[in-house]
Amino acid sequence: MESTTDAPTLRALLARRDLVLRLDDTHAIDEGALDREIRWVHSSDLADPTPFLSEGLVLLTTGTQFDGDDPGQFRAYVDRLAGRGVVGLGFGTEVARSGIPLALAEACRARRMPLFEVPYKTPFIALARANAEAIAAQSYARRSWALAAQRAIALAALRPDGLGATLAELARQLDTWVGMYDAVGELTREHPSDGLDAATAESVRGEVAAVLRRGARAGSAMRIGDTPFTLQTLGRGGHLRGVIAIAAGDLDQEGRGVVTAVIAMAGLALEQQQGLSRARNSLRAGLVQSLLTDDPTLARRISRDLWGSLPPAPVVVAVTEAAASRIDGIAELLELRADEKRGSLFFGRGDDGVVVVVPAGDHGVIDEVAERFDMRLGVSDATGYDGFRAAVGQARAARDRGAGRVTAFAEVARSGVLSALSGDARALAEAELAPLEDHDREQGSELLATLRAWLENDCSHEASARALGVHRHTIRTRLALAERLLARDLTSFAVRAELWAALHALRS
Repeated sequence: MESTTDAPTLRALLARRDLVLRLDDTHAIDEGALDREIRWVHSSDLADPTPFLSEGLVLLTTGTQFDGDDPGQFRAYVDRLAGRGVVGLGFGTEVARSGIPLALAEACRARRMPLFEVPYKTPFIALARANAEAIAAQSYARRSWALAAQRAIALAALRPDGLGATLAELARQLDTWVGMYDAVGELTREHPSDGLDAATAESVRGEVAAVLRRGARAGSAMRIGDTPFTLQTLGRGGHLRGVIAIAAGDLDQEGRGVVTAVIAMAGLALEQQQGLSRARNSLRAGLVQSLLTDDPTLARRISRDLWGSLPPAPVVVAVTEAAASRIDGIAELLELRADEKRGSLFFGRGDDGVVVVVPAGDHGVIDEVAERFDMRLGVSDATGYDGFRAAVGQARAARDRGAGRVTAFAEVARSGVLSALSGDARALAEAELAPLEDHDREQGSELLATLRAWLENDCSHEASARALGVHRHTIRTRLALAERLLARDLTSFAVRAELWAALHALRS
């Protein structure tokens, strides 16, 4: 982004031989003071011109406002200028004073403000015109650079790897590091390669991940150590396709224009790739449906031709939450891992989530998906492809009943079938047993407790009587009444099993 034209600075102004300016004392100013940008050159002999000034100005004066040589008035004058952001003071000699007043020079040294002499033969308007010409030349140079940069970037976009070439050209034009991250926050391209140290690279990756999690289209600026960064999202809100990171802070208008051009080209390239991704994901989803027939022949042949062999059996099957808003990001990550682990990972969208197939014992990708997207997954027992449908069912059950991010089917299987009863089962149980509860409440009977004790004691009248502390004939009488109220035959095993499940659902 460097320009061959001198920037409008005090150093450039002092270097103009035709102006014959003389800096008072280079040891009395801060380093870099002469290289601050001059926004304008203004002249005034007011004792306090600050209400009419703005930051970044060079002020010219002939000193007619000073009454005598009182150091106090000079200090107050320079303090006001420094407080207003004046970057330099020019004193016109041979008008009111033959030289620069010593008290003024001392005041400027105290505030480390550049002070220079403007000889009588150099009119103030010449300095203003010289600075205006420098501003105009710098502006023209920047516009010319922007046009040339955009033209170079447009030509780069026509190369075989148009997206990579575009980013490389942007890095060259801005003379800085540029990186592109995909929808899951993985760095896919960078120029120059390894241009960031490990700590900075990890910090940028974390910031990119946070931007992607928010899901809103935006540009942001940050600083890591001494390096400023600009982040620009790609894609539309809710469906971000990635982020471009630039190791540069606030860019000027021309720099922002060049970056905008690259963002537009990158977005277009990603949208074109998205169409291909949708077709690929649809094909994967179709292969998942084929595997659900427990015959992997078709899926093996197509997968081998396109992505490599299916993972070798025995395999485990994982199913994610549906999470439609994150499906694209999950697919991006799994596509990347499938390319890295060719033949060791297959995935595709199922009816209610993404189905992931990996060799038994290799759960790394499953854990990564759960952690990165903060979602629940269920994992089946090890199986062959002839048991694929059952494995998907196991994974769904583990996902829906598990408490953590990743739940194995073996964990939930140990809790038994009745533990799978849902809130709907409780509602049905309450309706089923309502006649007994109503009778107990109205008559003060214990039919529900008696039925529970009878079932818990293997339908033994004697054991139930001992458990409740009543006579066995009382148990028999209560059960006969419960049978009438429920309109159920308690001698039927199926009826007893259903009532036991209903009592269990009431407890859960």
